Amino acid sequence: MNIQKTIIRLLMKLPDGALVRLSGGKPLAIDGRIMDARMQFLAAQGARQPSITTLDPLTARAATSQGLAMLDGEPSTNVEISELTIPGPAGPLDARLYRPRGASGPLPGLVFFHFGGCVIGDLDTCHTFCAMIADVAGIAVLNVAYRLAPEHKFPAAGKDAVAAYRWAEANAEDLGMIPGRVGVGGDSAGGYLSAHVAQEAKREGFAAPAVQLLIYPVTDWASKGGSMESCANVYPLPRDVMDWFGALYMNTPADAADPRLSPMKSPDLAGLAPAIVVTAGFDVLRDQGLAYADRLKASGVSVLYRCEDSLAHAFTAMTGVLPAARSACEQIARDVGAALHKAG
Repeated sequence: MNIQKTIIRLLMKLPDGALVRLSGGKPLAIDGRIMDARMQFLAAQGARQPSITTLDPLTARAATSQGLAMLDGEPSTNVEISELTIPGPAGPLDARLYRPRGASGPLPGLVFFHFGGCVIGDLDTCHTFCAMIADVAGIAVLNVAYRLAPEHKFPAAGKDAVAAYRWAEANAEDLGMIPGRVGVGGDSAGGYLSAHVAQEAKREGFAAPAVQLLIYPVTDWASKGGSMESCANVYPLPRDVMDWFGALYMNTPADAADPRLSPMKSPDLAGLAPAIVVTAGFDVLRDQGLAYADRLKASGVSVLYRCEDSLAHAFTAMTGVLPAARSACEQIARDVGAALHKAG
């Protein structure tokens, strides 16, 4: 894998024009957006590989972990990282705590959930990104591995996310976090879980997160039209992969109407935690992320929304080869830091 990683990094140093020629001959344009040349090269290479829908979930997890490891950056050396387990509703959950090196006293905190359709992914999926957030934002980050489908179907992941956030808030001082200044965040399925935690806080009456960071979140598992069609064949999340995730996580298609699975289905979004919503231009989930941000705003929730127009899904795990992804992730970290340091 080291050789492949080296080759990819060398190829990604080619001029934009050369990468576009290697990716089909002309820039990829969808919905008035032009894809980043390096992102286009990765998408073209990924499209030539067998789809994970042809694999069993265990094999898919291993394959995607190996592939992402070749694209991700190295974690910041400016953070201290601790491995731990935290209590979950069905047993211990693996977790990883990141704190800026040399930080004194408690810091705002963020409980983070990785992407992967509630089927693939683990603590390593967002390891580099969590370290970046801790470093750039100057906060403590708790990266939590929740239960995955099909071994654990809906609502298992959501219950784990709620339990992890509530435990972190209750044990904030032991984690070096400031009580009442703990947010939730995640990308894709992790964004769905973060939105779910924010809604459950309102429904169940526990302390709301200080902020909800939703990066290309799944907000409606039954969504159709718009970017679900225009970006249906874009790597790394073509529509068939999204459908595969849903089929493995849901008990029946009817689950998609449940607000605990599709946050967009909630009839009332008023009073939820302030939100940072970031989407990607070349992503089947783009339009539902924007739609959720718009509904939050219309309900009186404070929202910072941004679309990274030239990037595709999962750019948070591509900072080792995509300068545009690294810049986007650093901006997300600054946004989270600004929100949490002024919260409370």
